[in-house]
Amino acid sequence: MEKKRVLVILGHPATNGFSAAMASAYARSAREAGHEVREIALGELRFDPSLHQGYQQIQPLEPDLEKARADILWAQHLVFAYPIWWGSVPAVLKGFLDRTFLPGFAFKYREGKHFPDKLLAGRTGQLLVTMDTPPWFFRWVWHAPGIHQMKTTTLEFCGVSPVKVLSCGPILGSSDKKRERWLQQARRLAARI
Repeated sequence: MEKKRVLVILGHPATNGFSAAMASAYARSAREAGHEVREIALGELRFDPSLHQGYQQIQPLEPDLEKARADILWAQHLVFAYPIWWGSVPAVLKGFLDRTFLPGFAFKYREGKHFPDKLLAGRTGQLLVTMDTPPWFFRWVWHAPGIHQMKTTTLEFCGVSPVKVLSCGPILGSSDKKRERWLQQARRLAARI
């Protein structure tokens, strides 16, 4: 098995919840499988999550975002562990994407082309998604907006492919046994990147 450079990004603002446990289980298992792993907990970074002028004006990146972008470029496999809040990703994750996945870094439009160059091509992805809604309902009734946003209109838009998804839920009211089963699924995925 080819050893990979893996970046695990915790997209929950707290580091003591189940999303953090999923990120930690994945990272630990990937290390045990011989992969080189780096981790980022977005709630511990210091940065302004608002892209105040959109793409009209360059907004200097804070040191934590500069380092995170270096880690993204270093990585061959990107892992995002996050909960679904209001059908989407937490604000800290959305702010991180807005500030880091910028034109010239993650994608680049060229004159005369409708679709951009995918500057993060060559990387694969994994989403570890937690929710209080049953995953089947989130997918088939609500059309999984918080997964579609990350998988298709963010990562694949920038060239990350394939992007696999592990959806876990409902977390609310779940037993320790059920949570351990989800953690074991994350460990197995990391062991066979």
